[in-house]
Amino acid sequence: MGRLASAYGQAVAAHRQARQRWTAARALLDRLAGEPVPERTADLVARLARLADALAAPPPGGSDRAGPSGPPTGHVGASPGGPPPGYVAVSPGAGPARAIRTVAPVDGPAPVRIGEASTADGRFPLLLPLGAGRHLAVDRDARDPRVAVLLRVLVLRLLTTAAPGSVRVVGIDPAAWGATFIPLRPLRDAGVLGGVATTEAEISALLDAAEAHARAAQVGAGEAELLLVVAASAPGPRELARLAALTHAGPTAGVCVLFAGRAATTPGQAPPALGGTTEIRLDERYARIGDPPGQPFSDDGTGLAVPVLLDGDPPAPAVQALADRLGVQVRRDTALHLADLLPERRWTESARAGLRTVVGRSGRTPVTLAFDDATPHWLVGGRTGAGKTVFLLDVLYGLAARYSPAELQLWLLDFKEGVSFTEFVPTDRDPSFLPHARAVGVESDREYGLAVLRELRRELGRRAGLFKRHGVTKLADLPDTEPVPRTVAVIDEFHVLFSGNDRLAREAVDLLEELARKGRSYGVHLVLASQSTSGVEALYGRAESLFGQFALRVALPGGEPVLGPRGVVGGATRIGTAVVNTAAGAAGADLLLRFPDAHADARQLARLRYELWDARPDGTAPPAVFRGYATAHLEDEPTPSAATTRRPAVLVGRTVDVAGSTARCDLDASPGRHLAVVGTSATGGHVLRAAALSLAGQHRPGEAEFVLAPLVAAADELADDTAAGLKAAGHPVTQVDAAGLRARIGELAAGPGERSRTYLVLFGVDAAGAVLAAADPDTYRSGHDDLRALLREGPGRGVHLLGWWRGLRRLADDLGGSQNRDDVACLVALNVPADDLGLYLGVTDLAWTPRPDRALLVDRHAQRTALIVPFVRPGHHPEEER
Repeated sequence: MGRLASAYGQAVAAHRQARQRWTAARALLDRLAGEPVPERTADLVARLARLADALAAPPPGGSDRAGPSGPPTGHVGASPGGPPPGYVAVSPGAGPARAIRTVAPVDGPAPVRIGEASTADGRFPLLLPLGAGRHLAVDRDARDPRVAVLLRVLVLRLLTTAAPGSVRVVGIDPAAWGATFIPLRPLRDAGVLGGVATTEAEISALLDAAEAHARAAQVGAGEAELLLVVAASAPGPRELARLAALTHAGPTAGVCVLFAGRAATTPGQAPPALGGTTEIRLDERYARIGDPPGQPFSDDGTGLAVPVLLDGDPPAPAVQALADRLGVQVRRDTALHLADLLPERRWTESARAGLRTVVGRSGRTPVTLAFDDATPHWLVGGRTGAGKTVFLLDVLYGLAARYSPAELQLWLLDFKEGVSFTEFVPTDRDPSFLPHARAVGVESDREYGLAVLRELRRELGRRAGLFKRHGVTKLADLPDTEPVPRTVAVIDEFHVLFSGNDRLAREAVDLLEELARKGRSYGVHLVLASQSTSGVEALYGRAESLFGQFALRVALPGGEPVLGPRGVVGGATRIGTAVVNTAAGAAGADLLLRFPDAHADARQLARLRYELWDARPDGTAPPAVFRGYATAHLEDEPTPSAATTRRPAVLVGRTVDVAGSTARCDLDASPGRHLAVVGTSATGGHVLRAAALSLAGQHRPGEAEFVLAPLVAAADELADDTAAGLKAAGHPVTQVDAAGLRARIGELAAGPGERSRTYLVLFGVDAAGAVLAAADPDTYRSGHDDLRALLREGPGRGVHLLGWWRGLRRLADDLGGSQNRDDVACLVALNVPADDLGLYLGVTDLAWTPRPDRALLVDRHAQRTALIVPFVRPGHHPEEER
């Protein structure tokens, strides 16, 4: 009985449905009674085919032309040997051959072919309206191969309909990890197809960018660009609702959505309503097409009455040919040059309220970034070769062209093995320099970077005092009578500062955090650039407080982590592009821009550089320059003269500081004012040579005596060179061996000589250890006893020792133990391990890493420790030592 009732109910329902369709058919026939109708269905099909071809053909008199195979593609009877339906054969240089007419998709929908409608009397091409405000949805996602093919077909044909550069494509594919878009890779290389979002965070970021595009287009702030959002599979419920909302934004939003997997929603939950969308349902063989919005196929909402066979996959040559054509045109239309970033007139802008410069373009719109209260500091990230240096140079030249040196000062640091900022400093071949630059470090040491940060902190202190005197809290509020330039400090590869997690790294973090926190008010701005901001031990627990001050983030290819712990979609994938975020990396504030290579036009860049240099104010000094790769020579230093020297001092190198000051150690009458150079490196002999020769000019000829003891073979040549230089300065020189040294030390320890100054210059003191250890049979005094007495009492008698020891233990033994280390107050440590040196000095946290062409100068009496570049004889390269 139950089965009978069920069958009866089904029959009643079928009858009602048949009656409704009959009624609708009669109404349609009544309305068409007055219109001419083809006598046969075959005539109607042929007429529809001609109409579709007319819509798809190039406009009369246009420059478009069909492929070389004959008739315009899209005709039912296309040549068997020609391209597949909907495509043309395009070869490089063949001109703008297209399958359908060129329109502006952002201005209105374009008729786009998706396949052929199939009837008993033939087939005809089916075109659907797609473009701004007109969308398409398929009930299955791209895991169905037919859907994946359809999406690729529509992407290719929409790009074909539009002018190059007027359509930008982004993808969503959480179900297949972007596999749908792999055959379209040439379009990505051409700069047309953007990123494909696969994770929830990436999809959210992509929709943020799409919504920003729609808002800008609706108010006329954006460009006439169609954003084609291709969802190959359905995202999560929240993102799905946002995607559906884009279909309701209207034509003015400049967005077209292709949505696959519409039916794949949460069980029991209806899919969100779509606006302006043509819906497609797939069965086992055919596609069933719903009514396009505003242009229905049916009166009752049932859609097209005949099934549709979807077109096949775009052939790879067609994809590549289109990519080649679009790529050439896009590069031509969007080419950027340094001149595009520069103002028409130089030095006309005021920096009181902040600094601004054009850094590139987003589409065709110039992008201006600022150093002001909203974005006081910038964080720049990118992998090696991503263009960080190029971007920074664009920024620096843009600022230097807008603001005079009275408005802007630049402090530039580069920690990598490169020459990022060398063009801003004078060289032997080119005396020009950037007049805004105050300090430039090339291949900088960490210690130099720390010195720059200390100097910037002192500048904050000076400005704080000035603000207090005038009762203001911001640089912009200072009176015109107190002009203070804004300072921009650029630190490339800044993570090098924090390597090691030692005292130096911790101080660098403290200084950077203080500068970032206070710099906003005092007009001191930071730009930190690096490959990565993660994994730095010294930043553990401090990264958020430090980088939280950097509101403006720039992510070049591979630098997405600077935007924070979120996925980035449509990011910078090609050299010359970057994602800019002005909200400390917050989602929804990303902007993709392109920037030029400043060195691409070498002549223009040289003209600009010389123009700025020629316009420099009178008296502008060149910047202080630290070249980390350069050796230091005494011959390049202005040595004190006898007329100006109150007390002699040994010059041993150049200090790694902002000023590049000469590293010196005074030799006054205090006990222990001697110099010990320690290390096995041959540079020790060179330092000793420079120390002796530097003293020669500080005494009148014949006023000082020099006793040289070349005790090791490695120092023979240096000792001869030193003796020649001292004799040329008019001073008596005596060379002795170990035995002669023992005798001379005994004489000097007993009393002063005839002259007021005597200098013992000992190359390889440890080689005389056995001789000095021997005791005199009459007095029972050893050479070590006389040496120690001389070290304590000699300075008061005008006797100073300059010695090179090849090991700390030998030095300690000669001094009588580490408790006597103050008997040689000045120490130059070369390749001495930090632990050993710290133990000798009694320092537990010594910031010192031995490396070629560097030394640590320690003055125990002055409580001073400094990294130096030791003096070497011209032609010697410490890094080549074996």
